[in-house]
Amino acid sequence: MIYDIDIAKQVAKSLLQINAIILQPNNPFKWAAGWNSPIYCDNRKTLSYPDIRNYIRQGLSAIVKNHYKSANVIAGVATAGIPHGALVAEELGLPFIYVRAKAKSHGKKNQIEGYFEEGQSVVLIEDLISSGKSSIETAKVLQDVGMNVKGIASIFTYGFDKAKENFKKANSEYLSLCDYNTLLPQAIEQQYIEEKDLPILEKWRENPSKWKK
Repeated sequence: MIYDIDIAKQVAKSLLQINAIILQPNNPFKWAAGWNSPIYCDNRKTLSYPDIRNYIRQGLSAIVKNHYKSANVIAGVATAGIPHGALVAEELGLPFIYVRAKAKSHGKKNQIEGYFEEGQSVVLIEDLISSGKSSIETAKVLQDVGMNVKGIASIFTYGFDKAKENFKKANSEYLSLCDYNTLLPQAIEQQYIEEKDLPILEKWRENPSKWKK
């Protein structure tokens, strides 16, 4: 689910302009999961563009302020959610922590870095939601130490049905600044793709793991 349609359109426009999102329906990418994909998303690029970075920071902060009002901690999902989470925490004047994919094997063997207390309400910041697996696993890590996870805010989501199922099963809530449905018409408007490419791109989203060009 997107937070605000006007924000979603502007984020889509920005991600396309800096090639943080690339659409290649006729020359698909190969994802780490082995899927063929007509889209590649690298939101880390936004950190190199101050105006876009600030717009995203303000958008994610608005989600926290207006939708998760009782949050008193911001957490970043490793690794790409960490810088954006830190920016949001700075914007809101809230403590920041981040969660590793797994606990360190040395030192204090922390999986959660930073100071927190049991019972605090936290919002997770993600850069990208695909299946939702990493976000849900991170939320569970925080819940297991007694934190109240209010929800997850991300820059972009593909809007996969599998993600919706996973979040529903985990009883977890999420909002994104931009999604795949908003991106495609914006990509046509900006002439990144043509109208004839839409059926390919829409079919991929229906079943990405089995999609073939």
